[in-house]
Amino acid sequence: MSLSEFCRIKWEHARDLKKKGRLQEAENELKEALDEAPDNFLLKSSLAELYLRQDRTTEARILADSILSSDAQHPQAQYILGEIYFKQEKFEEALQCFRRASMNDSRQYIQLRIARALREMRRSKEALEILDSSLLNDKENIHFLREKALILNRLKRWDEALELYEKIRELDPEDSFARRQVFRLKGMNRPDEVVIRELKKVVDLPATRDDAHLHGLLGQKLRESGKLKEAAAEYRAAQRLAPDDMFFLKQEGFCHYKLGDYQEAAKILGQAFRKDPNDYIVRSTLQKTFEYRQNMGGFISLLEEIINDQPHNMKLVGILKKLKKQ
Repeated sequence: MSLSEFCRIKWEHARDLKKKGRLQEAENELKEALDEAPDNFLLKSSLAELYLRQDRTTEARILADSILSSDAQHPQAQYILGEIYFKQEKFEEALQCFRRASMNDSRQYIQLRIARALREMRRSKEALEILDSSLLNDKENIHFLREKALILNRLKRWDEALELYEKIRELDPEDSFARRQVFRLKGMNRPDEVVIRELKKVVDLPATRDDAHLHGLLGQKLRESGKLKEAAAEYRAAQRLAPDDMFFLKQEGFCHYKLGDYQEAAKILGQAFRKDPNDYIVRSTLQKTFEYRQNMGGFISLLEEIINDQPHNMKLVGILKKLKKQ
């Protein structure tokens, strides 16, 4: 179904706004276009993608199902449904949706999603076959190279992973994650003290002192060497440089927990728990900090606050009920 001139302009404007991160404005543009063409699949799928980007999966699912009820093989709707299943960690269902989408859409990002679903299902060999097939035609596709390097890391094929991360760094010198992996892989067979000494020098250099991943790697090496206080400081530095990366915040909290500084651990892990309440390890460690401080009432209050913001999180509701009974 072709778009009218009005709808086409609205759709293009929404696309540009989305690229700039102005999501609410993009949503308004698409809704105005849908007022004129309520059954247009392109407009519906574009709005569903916008909802996905905002983690509004229920609204995205409604739009995808609406399209699929009329066209069961619609590739973009299948892709959106796959992304929803992926977010829900239903990887088998996600894989089937991505594969159905790929039957009518040959774009590479769908092949990448297939590979990622396979990786999450621990079907690494199949994932590598998908990636290698795509890389035959596009040897420098950085997204496929990154995914392949992750899988090789998981398989402990260190030399191959290092080769790929070095190639990724050549293609994108600003890729701090790849830089971190190069340092980590090169330092695997060297004493921790040597690696720590070198990393301390690197994070003091003007060009790399603001690299969150290098601070995180230094934190990891310090923690592995038992230097928990220094490790916590490096994780905090990494988190300040990359405030949206929950890994650094969680690791800092774990360091304080192992140090026996339960007050600081509770403060930091509490922040992480608010942002990621489904992380079992964070939740169980945080609960122990409140237990050690003999303040289970504080943990219950924290659960109540989070449930108030996420009333549909039935797992937390169940935990709260159990704690109150105890």
